[in-house]
Amino acid sequence: MSNRAETGVAAPVTAPRHVAIIMDGNGRWAKERGLPRTLGHRQGVEAVRRAVRSAIELNITYLTIFSFSSENWKRPSEEVDDLMGLMKRFIRRDLADLHNNGVCIRTIGERQQVDNELTALIEEAVVLTRGNSVLTLVIAFNYGSRGEITKAARRLAEEVAAGALRPEAITTDHLAAALDTSGIPDPDMLIRTSGEMRLSNFLLWQTAYTEFVFLDCYWPDFDKTAFENAIAEYRARERRFGGLSKQSTA
Repeated sequence: MSNRAETGVAAPVTAPRHVAIIMDGNGRWAKERGLPRTLGHRQGVEAVRRAVRSAIELNITYLTIFSFSSENWKRPSEEVDDLMGLMKRFIRRDLADLHNNGVCIRTIGERQQVDNELTALIEEAVVLTRGNSVLTLVIAFNYGSRGEITKAARRLAEEVAAGALRPEAITTDHLAAALDTSGIPDPDMLIRTSGEMRLSNFLLWQTAYTEFVFLDCYWPDFDKTAFENAIAEYRARERRFGGLSKQSTA
């Protein structure tokens, strides 16, 4: 559900409550340095650690990171295996620190195709940190937004077929509640690194009124300064949510 005001007039822009990030450019970062792509992904994990620390310091309460898309299975098996291994090592190495720093971990995406060891680690992280409230870290893993929306539509169709819901009674709130992100506010800002300017099947429903900030730096180079610069750009904007600008109402 959106946290926007229903005034029809532009809302004042404060610091973002929820930031989503498409972490792009690990492979190109490595290629430009003559390194294998796997080293780019490893440096990308270090950038994730910096982003989480920065989010806490900047008083952001939700951080969603696109760590592995449902389309990434098309990559070479060696690279996929390496990405899975990085996810396992990240949880094993960082879970205690994340928990001690009040980070609540949530995941969105399918568990299909994910091996049992990683599935168990993800579940352990979710259960252990469930009561934390400093920062909610939402990890989009094996995630694709079209699949998520399709799954939500199927759930509503099943409710209609069971007689629990009338078709004409379905609202946007019903669909939002059926998504993986149920209970999570829509992102205020979405950052994509590497200079690419597309969503890549990420949070298509949830970003209807999100402010997009595209950065030229590759993800392994993303640091607190880059984070702060993105927030400064966000705060310089006027969020209208389909309403009028302040100048139009003056």
